[in-house]
Amino acid sequence: MSLETLWLALLGLFLAGYFVLGGYDYGVQMLHPLLGGRRGGHETERAHREAERAHREAERPRGDAERPRGNAALDAMAPFFLGNEVWLVAFTGVMFGAFPYLEGTLLSGLYPLIVAILVGLVLGSAAVQLRGRAHSARARRGWGALIVFGGALPALCWGLVLGLLLHGIPRRTDGIFHIGPGDVLTPFVLACGATTALLFAAHGAAFIALRSAPEPAARARRAGTALLRAVGAAGSLALLLTLFGAGASMTNRLTSAVLAALFATALAAAWHWLSHGHRARAFAATCCATLLPVLLVGAGHYPYVLIDSAGAGLTVHEAAADGATLKILTVFGAVVIPVILAYQTWSWWAFRGRTGRRHPDYF
Repeated sequence: MSLETLWLALLGLFLAGYFVLGGYDYGVQMLHPLLGGRRGGHETERAHREAERAHREAERPRGDAERPRGNAALDAMAPFFLGNEVWLVAFTGVMFGAFPYLEGTLLSGLYPLIVAILVGLVLGSAAVQLRGRAHSARARRGWGALIVFGGALPALCWGLVLGLLLHGIPRRTDGIFHIGPGDVLTPFVLACGATTALLFAAHGAAFIALRSAPEPAARARRAGTALLRAVGAAGSLALLLTLFGAGASMTNRLTSAVLAALFATALAAAWHWLSHGHRARAFAATCCATLLPVLLVGAGHYPYVLIDSAGAGLTVHEAAADGATLKILTVFGAVVIPVILAYQTWSWWAFRGRTGRRHPDYF
């Protein structure tokens, strides 16, 4: 394996990791008004929660008397909140360092969508932290709406980016890749955007079912199964458009077909396990489903990293930095990548288990 291919695989690893870990953040944000409540359920658990809340109220400073209770959905992701963005930072760093020509071409061509993703990320992160500091129901509703918006906008835009990469980005006569509104507002790209947004929402529901107390977990299971059916419908539309020549332009068709079949299998497995209450298996299946689109772009287009509408484009060799730079980055990556993996493993181990029992309210 050449260094160019190795670093392309690492680039895909970081983006896939962000889709898996950041994807459930987006999903939880989108679903928190529906799945974050804590009323209902067994009487024993309700009494236990009431006693805990009364105890917290008694010990709470007077100035915090009107502070709202935590949200069960947001509490599920709280220990990992903003920590998952390390994968996005790592992806950006690899692209800048190992693939400078791809970075210059891709970011300039997809500039409006990249800006929208960053805007949603900033607004959603700020709203999650400020919601609990609001002193009125109206303010909490406003911050809650921004939380949903901050999850839905990046999820949709990431899907649009994937759709454009699969279909091919138009190239101007000067060789620069460029998109306009007409390139985004096509049936295939919009279908990819809807598929990814719904997939992240279903992934978030599976995460809430895994992490939350029994009552919100049961609601998350029901929502997740419905969302997975919607993902299948939107994905089927994208597949039909591809079969009729209005969708993806894949370089390696056999590999792409296998990955598409694996994606459908992961969705079916997630629906089955979520329906039958196998929370860990369902979450593992939605993890697989969220990373497979990244693998589809990378493996389906190899040796191209970016294609135009005609099916030609920028190869991995043309996009990569020179060999000396890649060797230096390889030494650096041999140290940094294990640290990132160890940090993620430790954080999941430290905050394992359901919220509401071992862990307090965070937001």
